[in-house]
Amino acid sequence: MNTIDIQGLDKSFGSVKALDGLDLTVSPGEVRGFLGPNGAGKSTTIRVLLGLLHADAGTARLFGGDPWATPVALHRRLAYVPGDVALWPNLTGGEAIDYLSRLRGTPNPQRKKELLERFELDPTKKARTYSKGNRQKVALVAAFSSDAELFILDEPTSGLDPLMEAVFTEHVRDLKAQGTSILLSSHILSEVEKVCDTVTIIRAGRAVESGTLSSLRRLTRSRVVAVVPTDDGSVAAIEGVHDLGVENVDGGIRLSFDLDDAATGEVLRALGRLGVTSLVSTPPSLEDLFLRHYGDEITPLEEASR
Repeated sequence: MNTIDIQGLDKSFGSVKALDGLDLTVSPGEVRGFLGPNGAGKSTTIRVLLGLLHADAGTARLFGGDPWATPVALHRRLAYVPGDVALWPNLTGGEAIDYLSRLRGTPNPQRKKELLERFELDPTKKARTYSKGNRQKVALVAAFSSDAELFILDEPTSGLDPLMEAVFTEHVRDLKAQGTSILLSSHILSEVEKVCDTVTIIRAGRAVESGTLSSLRRLTRSRVVAVVPTDDGSVAAIEGVHDLGVENVDGGIRLSFDLDDAATGEVLRALGRLGVTSLVSTPPSLEDLFLRHYGDEITPLEEASR
């Protein structure tokens, strides 16, 4: 049984179609990245999963249960971190963490202490004095202090500095090693690449790519830069070589091009015959795949469409 199982999910807000037949699954122990720009439908999906919104059509299941019909029981098994955390202004950070932790069961004071140190959070200050980053730390410490079976993280590092982002990544890796299921919604591609096993890219409320990182990378081209003494045009003639650039440099000629994986062997043989002196191949990134679907159209939509 999948930890998360979404099939054919539809949700509209008036004339705006936020979700359009979305399919999304997270298996036990899987860390799935959920990618898309603002307005793509990520937050709407998560609100349906949390039982905060009722879908118009399709099914959404957590641990096999209906989050709209039995939210309390299901929420005891998961931890959720939003991208914009609001806290009780007169509670200290530590009090807010204790309260949130008790909602999921018995708090773990030792784990809380360790996490406060790792995230460098002063729990004695009132929440109203916290910056956005510190409010985010409160939510992360409260979530990671729990023994949740599923973590739903919606832009969880919003407002954190690079050092704290690294702490977050390290802790997610620890949870991954323990076999915990995680849904990580983000538009930060490097963050997803560091920790996720699988990725779903969503566009206009519909999943447009889904699979393991390695399988998705095969859909994009590698970037190759090679220096050769002379160029006889043999590389340019190979099917699978794209956007070839030729430039005279010290020591020869630099060839720069995009390469389909299937043509790698033929290109290497051609470069070998030319006496290649330098070769750098950069594998496709998740960003390449993301831009393949969004390109120049990555424009935030109105909040109502989320």
